Amino acid sequence: MSESLLTGKCPCGGRAFRYVLLDVFTDTPFAGNPLAVFPQAAGLEDEEMARIARELNLSETVFIVSHHPSRARLRIFTPGGEIPFAGHPTIGTAWLIRALGWQANDDPLTLEEAVGDIPITFDDDSVGFTTAQPLEVCESSLTRKTASQVLDLPLEAIATAPVRASCGMPFHLIALRDLDALAHARVNTAALETYLAEPAERDLYLYVELPERALRTRLFAPAMGIPEDPATGSAAAPLIGYLATRASSDAVQEWTIHQGVEMGRPSRIRGRVDPAGMAAPSITITGQAVAVGEGTLYL
Repeated sequence: MSESLLTGKCPCGGRAFRYVLLDVFTDTPFAGNPLAVFPQAAGLEDEEMARIARELNLSETVFIVSHHPSRARLRIFTPGGEIPFAGHPTIGTAWLIRALGWQANDDPLTLEEAVGDIPITFDDDSVGFTTAQPLEVCESSLTRKTASQVLDLPLEAIATAPVRASCGMPFHLIALRDLDALAHARVNTAALETYLAEPAERDLYLYVELPERALRTRLFAPAMGIPEDPATGSAAAPLIGYLATRASSDAVQEWTIHQGVEMGRPSRIRGRVDPAGMAAPSITITGQAVAVGEGTLYL
């Protein structure tokens, strides 16, 4: 991949902006989580970025508004608006920066996102980031009963009381009894709006614990314009951080999160939690990416 993909002219005389399509948290095209990245987006206004994200209608669209050696500033938009941080845009954008030749493999890279500076590491074909904000866990406004109603599941399918956790983006973490319950979960919109009145509080991350620190997950984020997300690093980070706080061991824990299976877009997220005394665990998310296309958008 080279700088040549960043050229392009609008046939109607307006402005032209090149973008690259990636699949993230996978090394297989048409799996994982799709992402559009605009590598040269400095000339775009806020509303133009929002309109482009709605037009492309992917879970997230990234705009690189500035880049320098070892540092780049991002804006991240969902179809519902701008968000301060997201996992697969972080992984995918870092992967693209290296693929474009902007970043040598051994040089440090920091991505500036609204949540703060995010340090990036490269390991062969994988990209990793450490969360910019510490883990926060609090009681969820959902109970087992209301969670079962929101997900159209029987009460016994909800394994434990939900919690709310964040590493920059908050999610309700809902443990389910088994993979059958996970497969049958559906968002009951009326119940969701009844029990979670604020749209910003409606992001639900469902999970089932499997042997050997593996997890199967699903993410519903209707308020962000994402009915279901195939891979969500910003939710995987607080989930494994929360699970680590429940463990009696203070050893480093490594997790594998499988998401997107029910959507036909299997994804694999790798996570690492260093308890660091459990006061402020260090959480790292790692994944792969693959380029699947490129294009020009005219304004």
